[in-house]
Amino acid sequence: MMDLHGAALIAAGVIGGGTAVSHGILLQRLVVSRVDASLTAAATPSAPMRRLIPLLLHFTTFNWLLSGVALIAAVIWYGREAQLAASFFAGSSFLFGALGALWGVRRLHPGWVLMAVAFALIVWGNMPATGSAN
Repeated sequence: MMDLHGAALIAAGVIGGGTAVSHGILLQRLVVSRVDASLTAAATPSAPMRRLIPLLLHFTTFNWLLSGVALIAAVIWYGREAQLAASFFAGSSFLFGALGALWGVRRLHPGWVLMAVAFALIVWGNMPATGSAN
């Protein structure tokens, strides 16, 4: 049976993964297509550069999605050690994303707010339970 700490980790995984999918869609529509168009207009970029730039821009999207899936899988199928490892992986990624987006936009923005909430849930999900019944 799952406790509230496990549910918090799953919620963090869902929030982080959902934010990643939204980020990827918006990034492709608003940034990657414009970068590709400006590269094409400015000069003839090499084929490797045209392939590499979108992959690099989507790296955080992939990392956040994988982090969310890892958190959910660790709670459902694995033990406490796997939850801690997934929490460290996801928490560091979500915290970096939240701080980077906060620094970048310097105003209230759904991306950094959601990543900060996911990070807070990871921290709370890994707090020791109080008043354990022995």
